[in-house]
Amino acid sequence: MRLLLAPMEGLLDFVLRDVLTAIGGADRCVSEFIRITGSVLPDKVYLRTMPELHNASRTAAGTPVRAQLLGSDPASMADNAANLARLAPEGIDLNFGCPAKVVNRHGGGAALLQEPEAIRTVVAAVRRAVPVGMPVSAKMRLGFNDRALMLDCALAMAESGAEELVVHGRTKLDGYRPPAYWDQIARVREAVRIPVVANGEIWTVEDALRCQAESGCTDLMLGRGIVADPGLAWRIRAAVAERNGEPLPDGFRDVAWPDLLPALQRFWDLVCADLEPRQRAGRLKQWLNLLRRAYPEAEAAYQHVRVMTDQRAITAWLADISKTGASGA
Repeated sequence: MRLLLAPMEGLLDFVLRDVLTAIGGADRCVSEFIRITGSVLPDKVYLRTMPELHNASRTAAGTPVRAQLLGSDPASMADNAANLARLAPEGIDLNFGCPAKVVNRHGGGAALLQEPEAIRTVVAAVRRAVPVGMPVSAKMRLGFNDRALMLDCALAMAESGAEELVVHGRTKLDGYRPPAYWDQIARVREAVRIPVVANGEIWTVEDALRCQAESGCTDLMLGRGIVADPGLAWRIRAAVAERNGEPLPDGFRDVAWPDLLPALQRFWDLVCADLEPRQRAGRLKQWLNLLRRAYPEAEAAYQHVRVMTDQRAITAWLADISKTGASGA
């Protein structure tokens, strides 16, 4: 079983990749999308989204990171993939799943799920452009407005050079509304001859096991679920080991709230070092808001920070709860 960290624009970025992979349990990450609109981007753009390129395409904890490109023009995608390949990413991932209106309006992301042949051309162009040994993978949804072209799109990706396919179990029209249709991922897995990774609405260990059963996929991609519960990957691994009569996985950690406090401090340090001042408090609030789903202590922490804007005050508060193990004011 492989567990991958999802790319999530504005949420699961290099900061959370650093923190979550330090906690452990994930095998690989994918960067947020790098949008390709025509020109060949300078290296600084790739590095801004994926600073792990400075570290052999790995997080500080050593977890590989694959770079994701989003665009619809085959020539531009190929040129940028070749340019990015010089920086030696772990691989190139292609985004055919983003449901954002501004992206879809320009023919990117999930919009391409309406044109299987256009997908085929893009994937083939990128595959030809990068070194033979560099993996090319793709991420898709079940369709745009419906699933009519789901298998056509999946086959287009697999037959034109993608070596792995992540399938988010919803259409663009579904957005992020529950449920995710894991049984439909099974149809894709049965149709293609490459590994398929199931993604979507995996919040708990029980969700993960049901997703595996319904999709037939061993491998999973975790998104908001692991942001809300940073120990989720370890607990999924432990549950699968127990199911198979195996010992706990090496490195297993039960991530309780006190164990998470150093991660919160690390997160805040990185946010303050790398993000604009206006973004910093909001990013901490965003994470604490999600952590409330899995940690009762996060509720008090979130309520305390919710009205704070001063960076020095937040820094002092974090230092205090790190010492005391408290959860709030």
